[in-house]
Amino acid sequence: MITRLSELFLRTLREDPAEAEVPSHKLLVRAGYLRRAAPGVYSWLPLGLRTLRKIEDVVREEMNAIGGQELLFPALLPREPYELTDRWTEYGDNLFRLKDRKGADMLLGPTHEEMFAQTVKDLYSSYKDFPVTLYQIQTKYRDEERPRAGILRGREFIMKDSYSFDMSDEGLEESYARHRKAYQNIFDRLGIEYAICRATSGAMGGSASEEFLAVSEVGEDTFVRATDGDYAANVEAVVTPVPAEIDFTNLPEAKVYETPDSETIDTLVEWARAEGITIDGREVTADDTLKCMMVKITQPGEEPELAGVLIPGSRALAPKRLEAALEPATFELATDADFKENSFLVKGYVGPRGLNANGVKVYADPRVVSGTSWITGADNKNHHVVGLVAGRDFQIDEVVEASEIHEGDPAPEGQGTLTLKRGIELGHIFQLGRKYTEAFDVQILDENGKRAVPTMGSYGIGVSRMMAVLAEQRHDEKGLNWPLDVAPYQVHVAVANKDQDAIEAGNKLVEALDKAGVEVLFDDRPKVSPGVKFKDAELLGMPFCAILGRSFKDGIIELRIRGGETLEVPADSIVEELLARL
Repeated sequence: MITRLSELFLRTLREDPAEAEVPSHKLLVRAGYLRRAAPGVYSWLPLGLRTLRKIEDVVREEMNAIGGQELLFPALLPREPYELTDRWTEYGDNLFRLKDRKGADMLLGPTHEEMFAQTVKDLYSSYKDFPVTLYQIQTKYRDEERPRAGILRGREFIMKDSYSFDMSDEGLEESYARHRKAYQNIFDRLGIEYAICRATSGAMGGSASEEFLAVSEVGEDTFVRATDGDYAANVEAVVTPVPAEIDFTNLPEAKVYETPDSETIDTLVEWARAEGITIDGREVTADDTLKCMMVKITQPGEEPELAGVLIPGSRALAPKRLEAALEPATFELATDADFKENSFLVKGYVGPRGLNANGVKVYADPRVVSGTSWITGADNKNHHVVGLVAGRDFQIDEVVEASEIHEGDPAPEGQGTLTLKRGIELGHIFQLGRKYTEAFDVQILDENGKRAVPTMGSYGIGVSRMMAVLAEQRHDEKGLNWPLDVAPYQVHVAVANKDQDAIEAGNKLVEALDKAGVEVLFDDRPKVSPGVKFKDAELLGMPFCAILGRSFKDGIIELRIRGGETLEVPADSIVEELLARL
């Protein structure tokens, strides 16, 4: 197929759009692939839509290869199925909610587990129908509070979501493994640099969960890799190695000290060193102190409850890790009003003993094991307690992963230490189990004639996001650089010569390529300078660009390989050269 730039619905821009923050956003708008309609909402222009459809085709091919069957659910959905699984409430403000003219509650689908489970229940009744894998490629909607970075984080996006249904847990593991391999095939075909990371399930529920993260400095996700092994995980899912418990039988009694002007960890450590206080014969560090962070935790449909979170003083609270640990509950930091309402809370000097005494639930970092000794607040202004021992002087109600991860932290399973990386979530796969099939009472007759509930897997890929990831990982200072599988066109031909022979040769070249089945973008614009044509070719990012320029008078066509070398090819062999490379 030949597309002529003189006819293509396209305008390239020389300046970055004002709202663009990351390279992919800037380049996709400048190159005329996308246009902003509203915050987090984008129109797909002809070049962008061609690339998007090709990415969908790669995903579709790999899904079909593992036996997936494609269908399509509506994006406009009734409230009732999501109420049945509590996600009408759990999704909170991220859900687009609306009412129809009769006042019935509706939503724009953020994800479709409920619809898949309900449909399988309606249509299947025997174990002979299983296993089955169903998928769709569809627009999803989430009301992001701060949409940013173009199509990397939008409120409307295109996603492939698939669901496996098996009659046994062993079958689920096989379906999960097939999807995992299909995802690797997709990302490998597109040449994306990615990591497979252990992850939390969040509002999806379920057990085993892994994320596929594209390595990128502009990524919103932080993940870790082990220095001596294959361990990789999203920071929300990093498991802290738990120290051994300590026998506290002979440890000295805790002692309260007056600590003027020591409301911060740094000033507390300075005070301890000035007083000559030591821990096991060494100077006190922030690792020996214990922060007591006051939060309010809200379970779905319930009122907020005050709680304390204990973390080592050398670390900050990691909100995303705490959110993941508390899911589906949410939390917020306690306010000045909360401190005023609870007189036992002394800001800057809260300690776990006061929380225990007043019935406040205490969460703690895994490092706070029985027998560990700490310097922490004494529940009295300008006072701290030294040698407060976990399990002896205060009790923990629940262990949570709430502390930030540091570069060089011990990796789980003895795999060295952790390194921190930035990434963009491409895909997420879950072993959901029976959460949704039980909620919808999906009853299937097994091979013994007894009723059984099938188990589910859920597997998502951000299709539109993958386009932005390719732009992030493959661009240079001149523009985009698409892989051959998803480039809008395989070859860009530009006539940068006003000579009539060159114009005729350009037409013959694109016709020959088209006849050979090559997708061609032909820059035939008569009143555009060679310099502009060259810049547009680099900006648009087709894998190969054939230029009929000054050297054409000598029978030579320039073949520019995007991001690589430039070759001088005899005009009578340019078609064969391109076909060989394609």
